Amino acid sequence: MDPIDPEVGGNPNETPDGPLKRDLIAGLEKGLAVIEAFDQERPRLSITEVAQRTGLTRAAARRYLLTLSHLGYVAQDRKLFGLTPKVLRLGQSYMHSARLPRVIQPQLQKLAYALQEASSAGVLEHDDVIAVAAASAGRVVSATLQPGTRVPAYCTSNGRVLVSSLPDELMDQWLQRQRLEPLTPSTVTNPERLRLEMLRTRANGYAAVDQEMELGLRTIAVPLRNFRGETVAAMNISVHASRMRMDQLVDQCLPALLHAQEQLRTLI
Repeated sequence: MDPIDPEVGGNPNETPDGPLKRDLIAGLEKGLAVIEAFDQERPRLSITEVAQRTGLTRAAARRYLLTLSHLGYVAQDRKLFGLTPKVLRLGQSYMHSARLPRVIQPQLQKLAYALQEASSAGVLEHDDVIAVAAASAGRVVSATLQPGTRVPAYCTSNGRVLVSSLPDELMDQWLQRQRLEPLTPSTVTNPERLRLEMLRTRANGYAAVDQEMELGLRTIAVPLRNFRGETVAAMNISVHASRMRMDQLVDQCLPALLHAQEQLRTLI
């Protein structure tokens, strides 16, 4: 008999806030964990490195890598493995089928062309923001402003909007687990100051970030709420610092963002 997990409760097969364990396919979960082990800093990994990053045994990591290689999602070069372009199908399936990106995209295009600046929308996923839609109007200010890209939430305007929308307890838990690394000289790395920034964002209804994630990149974002008032995403405008001061960013871009926010409220 499986032991009872005190954090779960009396049913040993029940997860804290989800389905019964017997209804989950552990192999699928572990296979996806292997795919997620690869990132920009570690595009090629050995079997041992995959095992370390996923918590699998070396033998299990080897089997998952060989299976993914057989399916075409992983390629092997001697003792190293890397993802293949076939993995993009997983993201494309979301982009082509999910309602949120399809609803937001037209508003992003209107914003981008009206302001002649780049615009993107993202959702919170653990500690990061994942872009689900974007429009540039010919302005490419950062490679991170593309659908599917992942950026830290603590130093981005979309991220601060999304985190500040969490209930106080969840926001504090989120803040406590962050490793606040100085990505630029302007990055806020003091936990208490970051919390104040979150509270300011919540009070103002928008977040403006000045070159904290990337030098030369200034952004302003607002939350996107559904008809129940729940924040489901965030939407921003991004500009190059050489073209617009922070006060200009707020004055020129915030009204357009708020208008788009209101237009989307009844659609998402």
